[in-house]
Amino acid sequence: MNPPTLIAVVEDDPEIRSLVGSLLSREGFEVVLCGSGADLDRAIERRRVDLVVLDLMLPGEDGLSICRRLRSTPTSTPVLMVTAKGDDLDRIIGLEVGADDYLPKPFNPRELVARVRAILRRTRGVHHVASTPPSEVYRFAGWSLDAASRELHDPEGRAVDLTGGEYDLLIALLTHPQRVLNRDQLLDWTRGRSAAPFDRTIDVQLSRLRRKLGDDSRPPSVIKTVRGGGYLFAPAVERGRA
Repeated sequence: MNPPTLIAVVEDDPEIRSLVGSLLSREGFEVVLCGSGADLDRAIERRRVDLVVLDLMLPGEDGLSICRRLRSTPTSTPVLMVTAKGDDLDRIIGLEVGADDYLPKPFNPRELVARVRAILRRTRGVHHVASTPPSEVYRFAGWSLDAASRELHDPEGRAVDLTGGEYDLLIALLTHPQRVLNRDQLLDWTRGRSAAPFDRTIDVQLSRLRRKLGDDSRPPSVIKTVRGGGYLFAPAVERGRA
């Protein structure tokens, strides 16, 4: 029997922390409440945390620093960043340091739950992008992506870390190579019903994914931008078994 999903809520405001914890508990999740990064570290030492709901503004170590640390660990714990700031720059920076998604305050409780469930679906390998066989391996331009282990390797065989959102985006592109995909399609395939109008997450993740693929040329040669249309994954893709 699998243990219940454990979500850590990192929020310095006791009232908000309690409200979010109660909401997630009612949805069937096990919750640990943390007032700081140090509290989160102690929780992770005791047990594997499946997802962190992380406030951006915290006393001491802030959410960006905590997120950066989480992404550098072998488990690469998924992160939903919560921010009270309205500036898009703060949200983009959160995604840049590895957050899987962000949610601005004040938020609708149902949207919080929807985004939590969407991240968990992605990070547990249950993708609505395509029915990918567990042992499927995608090969392109010397690169390889193992869908079972979610491991990406460059042409020299070095592992390249991907966030959950970057993995979903790459899978969407690899399963539709040499075909123009618009932003709405990519948002739907990678974020489903949790996507909001004018959501710019896909643009940030595309930029990060291009950098990780070494697609730094101007214009990019791997993930091409099609004027007025969207994006096209240019290399041929081979699919096989591990």
